Amino acid sequence: MHIAEYMSANGHEQFAVWTDPAVGLKAFIAIHDTTLGPALGGTRIWPHKTEEDAILDVLRLAKAMTYKSAAAGLPLGGGKGLIIADPRKDKTEALFRSYGRFVNTLGGRYIATEDVGATARDVEWMSYETRHLVGLPRELGGSGNPAVVTGFGLHQAMRACARAVWGSDSLAGKRVAMQGFGNVANSLSEHLLKAGAKLVVTDISEEARRRARAMAGVEVVESPDDIFDVECDVFAPCALGGVLNERTIPRLKCPIVCGGANNQLAEAVDAERLQQRNILYAPDYIVNAGGVINVYYELGRPYNAEAAMATAARIHDTMERVIAMSKQRGITTAHAADLLAEERLSAARRVRVVR
Repeated sequence: MHIAEYMSANGHEQFAVWTDPAVGLKAFIAIHDTTLGPALGGTRIWPHKTEEDAILDVLRLAKAMTYKSAAAGLPLGGGKGLIIADPRKDKTEALFRSYGRFVNTLGGRYIATEDVGATARDVEWMSYETRHLVGLPRELGGSGNPAVVTGFGLHQAMRACARAVWGSDSLAGKRVAMQGFGNVANSLSEHLLKAGAKLVVTDISEEARRRARAMAGVEVVESPDDIFDVECDVFAPCALGGVLNERTIPRLKCPIVCGGANNQLAEAVDAERLQQRNILYAPDYIVNAGGVINVYYELGRPYNAEAAMATAARIHDTMERVIAMSKQRGITTAHAADLLAEERLSAARRVRVVR
């Protein structure tokens, strides 16, 4: 992989590396675009098999954050952090304090928060070394767990998709198959059950499946791969990325795909594969923007939960705009979402030039 060529082709501004053998830390931070503001994005802790896989992951996720914040109307750019480690056994205060020093070297160009494998406690450890972060626990003045707002935003997007497919945004009686049952999916499930939806859930974690079994109105699929074959109204990918691909898309039995996972499409062509099957795809960075919206309302001020929820409610309207643009221009919803974000970025660049 030629990193500089990949970054140039995809508009990345910066890629930084930090190693600290004394605490077992190898970390990357990718800054994609700061046209709209500082690059805000989570720090993922994941034991990638190869260094190339890790680099590609953090670069792709940074670009997605640029588009996510742009489409959500936030004054933020896109960035991502990655610590190559096993979140189940490698996390220590020393490791996160070292990573916090890494974040601090970028002088505020990158604002860190939690992501897959990280917790609010980990962010607290980072905060001992840098002020360039959000997602602190509520008791420390932060916004706490972003899953509450993310799940709410997902529900709004799902309602918009329902209106486009069935003429009503009601999800009462609709069957939603959820792949993954972590914090975001659990938050989404509360809204869906309240709305009268029926849930079919799976997760690679037995603990998560056990938690789902204890909930009224929830059916559990014990073999995670079988979730692709479930007949449903909405398929909701809420685990890791790349799950929509040439192998799984033909197995789907639903008119809507709308879930919280990042980078759901394994390849760009997978958006066309979904469209060819007449499946409405809700682009992930449009519908899961509640997390970045939530932490934005912590940035540089006392956290405002009411404002965060009000802004997340607009995800419904944004999703409707994406669907309308897709139909008007005869393009996929993934392409429409990109154009929506790019139009805002282009407008901001023109303002900069004029000034």
